[in-house]
Amino acid sequence: MAIVYLKRAKKTPQTGTDETRKIVTNMLTKIETGGEAAALACGRDLDGYDGDAIVSAEMIENAGKTVSDQLKEDIKFAYDRITKFAEAQKASISEFETELSPGLWAGQKIIPIETAGCYVPGGRYAHVASAIMSIATAKVAGVENVIACSAPSGKDGPHPAILYAMNMCGADTILSLGGVQGIAAMAFGLFTGKPARLLVGPGNRFVAEAKRMLFGRVGIDMFAGPTEIAVIADETADAVVVAEDLVSQAEHGPDSPAWLITTSRQLAEDVMAQMDRNINALPEIAKNAASMAWRDYGEVILCNSDDEVASISDEYAAEHLEVHTAKDAWYKNRLKNYGSLFVGEETTVTYGDKCSGTNHILPTKGAAHYTGGLSVHKFLKIVTTQRMTREANREVGQAAARISRLEGMEGHARAADVRLRKYFPGENLG
Repeated sequence: MAIVYLKRAKKTPQTGTDETRKIVTNMLTKIETGGEAAALACGRDLDGYDGDAIVSAEMIENAGKTVSDQLKEDIKFAYDRITKFAEAQKASISEFETELSPGLWAGQKIIPIETAGCYVPGGRYAHVASAIMSIATAKVAGVENVIACSAPSGKDGPHPAILYAMNMCGADTILSLGGVQGIAAMAFGLFTGKPARLLVGPGNRFVAEAKRMLFGRVGIDMFAGPTEIAVIADETADAVVVAEDLVSQAEHGPDSPAWLITTSRQLAEDVMAQMDRNINALPEIAKNAASMAWRDYGEVILCNSDDEVASISDEYAAEHLEVHTAKDAWYKNRLKNYGSLFVGEETTVTYGDKCSGTNHILPTKGAAHYTGGLSVHKFLKIVTTQRMTREANREVGQAAARISRLEGMEGHARAADVRLRKYFPGENLG
C-alpha cells in the first residue's frame, strides 16, 4: 500500500515567499537609507508606538512591578534549566593544540561573537520563553554585548513580562521595535552604534525573510520562520493527546503547519474527528490562527510501515517532531532530520517551547536537513591557530611550494621559498 493523504495541505511552508520577499526588500532598503528615523516611522505605522526606541531603565523597573511573583518564579524556573543545558553544551567543546608532525602544531580557539541581536516575538502573544532561549544562551556563550528587541504592544512598549525576562537574562540594550524594523535596527547598529554580528530568534515570515536577506552581512542562527509540528503515532497512541499537541502548535499562527504521520487509520480518523472541536475551544485569537493553520497547512499521512513513516518524516524535516509509538527507541535511532525530537507521550513540544531546557529556536521550512537549532555553539567562533619550528619548515615548505606551483600560484610558492633559503642557507631543497 502506498502512502495515503487522509488530509492534504492546501499550502506549503513556501507559500507566499515572493510577496514576502518584495515587502521585506523595500523595508530594508528604506531603513538602511533612512536610518533611525525610518525605523521609528515603521514602528509608528505598524505597531502604533511613538516612544523612544531604546527601552529605559525606568520602563524596565516599572515592568517588573507589574509581573506577578508566580510568573517571576516560572521565568526563573525556565531560565535555570535553559542556562544549565547551555552550560553543558559549552562544556562539550574545548580549545586544543596538537602536534601534526615534528615541529608543526595546530589548534583551535573558541571566541564568543562580540555583539548578538536577539529577536523576541511580541504582538499576538507574549513570548517570554523566546527571550530566555536567546539572551540567556548568548550570555552563557560569553557574548559581550547582547541587543534584544521586541514589538511594542501599542504605545506602552513591549509586554512587561518580556521586558522583565530580557532584563533578568542580561540583555545589555532593549529596543522597542518589532518585525523587519527591529531586525534592521540590530543589523545596522541603529540606536546603539553596535551592529549585530549575529541575528537570532524566531519570528513571522517577514522576520525570517529579513534575516535570510541580511545573511552574509551578518550571521544568522538559521531560517526560523512560522513554527511546525509533526507527530509520528501508531495504534498505541492516545488520540486525545495527539490532537491537543497538534492544536498547540497550530495556534502559533495561520501559517503554522501541523502534520500527523501514522500507520493506523483508526488513530488518524480519531485525531481528525477532534481537531475542529479542540480548535473551537481556544480563545478567539488562538482559535482563528489555529483554524486557518489546520485548514491550509494541516496534513494527515497514512503509511504502510514504520520505515515508510520514518522516510516521510525525514523528508518533511519538521521543526518539532513528537513520537508516540510502541517503538519509540527504534524511531529515536532511525530518524535523522528534525529540529528537536520529543520521544514518548510523556514529553511534548510545549515543554521544550517553554521551560524544560532545550532551545526552542529551531530550523523550519526543511532547514533541519542541514542544521540543528540555536545552541551556545552558534554564539561561538571556532577559529584555528598554527605555529611551527624552523626545522619543520624543511618538510612543509618544500611540499607547499610544489603544490603551489602545480596550481600555478608562484607567489605562494615564493613565500615558502624565502623561508627555506633563510632557515637552511646553502642547502639544495629544490
